Amino acid sequence: MASAAAAKKKTNKKNSSREGQFRHALDTCSKSGDLAGALALYETAVAEDLRLSAYHFNSLLHILSSSIETLGDEASTRSVVDAGSRIFDAMVAAGIAPNEATVTSMARIAARRPDGGGDLAFDLVRTMGEKYGATPRLRTYGPALFAFCQGSEAEKAYDVENHMVSTGVVPEEQEIAALLEVSAKVGREEKVYEYLHRLRSNVRYVTAATAEILERWFRSKLAAEVGSSNWDTGRVKDAILKNGGGWHGLGWLGKGTWEVNRANVNADGRCISCGQQLACVDIDQSKTKKFAESVASLAMEREAMSNFKKFQDWLDDHDSYDAIIDGANVALYQQNFADGGFSLSQLDAVVGELSKRFENTWPLVILHNRRVQALMENPYNRQLLVTWKSKGALYTTPSGSNDDWYWLYAAVRLGCWLVTNDEMRDHIFELLGRSFFPKWKERHQVRYNFAKGNLTLVMPPPYSTVIQECETGSWHVPLDDKCDDERLQTWICITRHESHQASCKADLTGHSIQTITESQDLPTIPAKCANNSNSKRAGRVIGKRKERPSTF
Repeated sequence: MASAAAAKKKTNKKNSSREGQFRHALDTCSKSGDLAGALALYETAVAEDLRLSAYHFNSLLHILSSSIETLGDEASTRSVVDAGSRIFDAMVAAGIAPNEATVTSMARIAARRPDGGGDLAFDLVRTMGEKYGATPRLRTYGPALFAFCQGSEAEKAYDVENHMVSTGVVPEEQEIAALLEVSAKVGREEKVYEYLHRLRSNVRYVTAATAEILERWFRSKLAAEVGSSNWDTGRVKDAILKNGGGWHGLGWLGKGTWEVNRANVNADGRCISCGQQLACVDIDQSKTKKFAESVASLAMEREAMSNFKKFQDWLDDHDSYDAIIDGANVALYQQNFADGGFSLSQLDAVVGELSKRFENTWPLVILHNRRVQALMENPYNRQLLVTWKSKGALYTTPSGSNDDWYWLYAAVRLGCWLVTNDEMRDHIFELLGRSFFPKWKERHQVRYNFAKGNLTLVMPPPYSTVIQECETGSWHVPLDDKCDDERLQTWICITRHESHQASCKADLTGHSIQTITESQDLPTIPAKCANNSNSKRAGRVIGKRKERPSTF
């Protein structure tokens, strides 16, 4: 009995040692990309009846998937595809469930099969949930999608994308660009338009590879033929306004050859090549409404409902503000010194500057009631606060409330500027999600500083560095050229000759362009933000802070 137990222990130790040696050798092959060595190891393990783990199978498939793309001949590729299938089948037969990484590696291998590779890869992805309980990721879909796109099998590529979306996986630039390219190859101009808008909504800049795909399309014969020569300009303008500016989404406009150039945009947002004024792009009206409702809903969960509802009702009757000021943020700016405190003079400087900027229209200051009560003890402060109150320029939030909800809701609800240096990154703002809140901040947040007592307001930029579709049908696409200076940012300017001649006349030598149509009268962003593209409101505004006494 003791002898049998000793023999079993010796056998287990030997097997453990062999498995350890196998893993070490396999890791070495993985690090060096040794495909032949990995396959030889696998054949040895099978011959010796070595028990392989999930780690071993995944490592083998990873090595094969990483190496197969470098193979130059069809015979070698087919051999590796067959080997990958054997290894994958052996894994399943051993009772080891493939995970997402396993299926991704196998899909990459299968997709390289010269005939039907995309179908094999897609079948793996479609059935992985039912068969193995694994959830696909973006990388899992890539092999099938790219195989279909490279093989000009557009309909199958669209099927992959539809399945991807149905599982909650969002395609990114590389996938969208591939879909756009295959659509162009097979003459599906409506799909090219659809995927161009997908790029617009998903990426800020395009890579060099995507830029080349776009340039090839717009220089093609088919691109010159598609489009409407007559369209309802009013409908186009309305669509742009509704969408928040920068695109209409109504299809190709114009006829004839496209002019495709790489150009810069001047500081005011005007394209140096064609003279088109780029838009300040905001979130669309429906999303803005939902955003305001979301802020209100979250606020009423955390505030006394009656207090916030009272503010909403008040704001409905006072909805003409061009700017909302986070009063505490401004007044406490750089006040962490011995005599520092709550600087009402800083707040007054911002109020005065905005009032002048908006032609004597008062901004709205949001301050907590506790702050106001303390400030009222000083006669001068009291006079200033009473003046603001009489002008409708001050709203005091009730005791126990968080004034963040009030100034944020007001700015979103009215679609106006929000003056604050608050980065809005804490848990309150995380609740709003990351889909369009950063975009909203970029278009509406006005920052400030008081360098040596001088107020500087830093307004949002006069235009958005995003893919834009003009009301005349032209396009402007920013390239990801890692440029920190917006003036040097490279754009692809895409216009039709006829539309360009009809829409503007450019003096390219002096970069001075005179618009001779009504296209620039289009309010390309919601009313309050539309003036963002007006040089009167864009850029940096400098004023002098008045030194006035304060109780803090």
